[in-house]
Amino acid sequence: MSLRNPGHEGNPYGDLELTNPTAMRALSHPVRLAILSRLQRYGPATATELAEHVGATPSVTSWHLRHLAGFGLVRDSGTGGDARKRYWAASARGFRFTFPEDEEGQAASQVLSRAIFTQYADLPRRWMFEVEPDLAPEWRREAGLSNTTVRLTAAELAAVNAAMEQVLAPYVTRDLDDQPTDGRHVRFMRYVLPEAEER
Repeated sequence: MSLRNPGHEGNPYGDLELTNPTAMRALSHPVRLAILSRLQRYGPATATELAEHVGATPSVTSWHLRHLAGFGLVRDSGTGGDARKRYWAASARGFRFTFPEDEEGQAASQVLSRAIFTQYADLPRRWMFEVEPDLAPEWRREAGLSNTTVRLTAAELAAVNAAMEQVLAPYVTRDLDDQPTDGRHVRFMRYVLPEAEER
């Protein structure tokens, strides 16, 4: 089994948890990451609708969707009135994976981690030039980045990460009906980068 149903302990967003190295490697493909991200953000779509946003043809997109479905990351949404069109949906609003103890799992999680870092590497620069100039002042004041270095143990870092997730969890998990009508999507990109040991 590539996924396990999340509990709230250590996973307050209710994300799907990838535990199988094969699933981690499968998701590390940039088109598959783009498909999953699009479905999580915008909801059910057909392979044809997704294709124009993920850099692949409809037939290739369909192949990737079936591959993702094999690992439980996407599913047939059962929506749409046209039986000739298959609508796909993300199985959960997010996913997470850990850095396992075994060598195979460590290698697979590193491949997926690098793919995700690469996928979003240019996002801050594009936001700065394409989005930020048009934001209203009240949004611009709350946007941006922070760059803080602090000396922590691994256990303390885990506690800080957990505390941040607990603060965000009520907003991440609330139903669509409970979301504010004057709200907008806000992306939180949290880079946690332990530095090399001092020599």
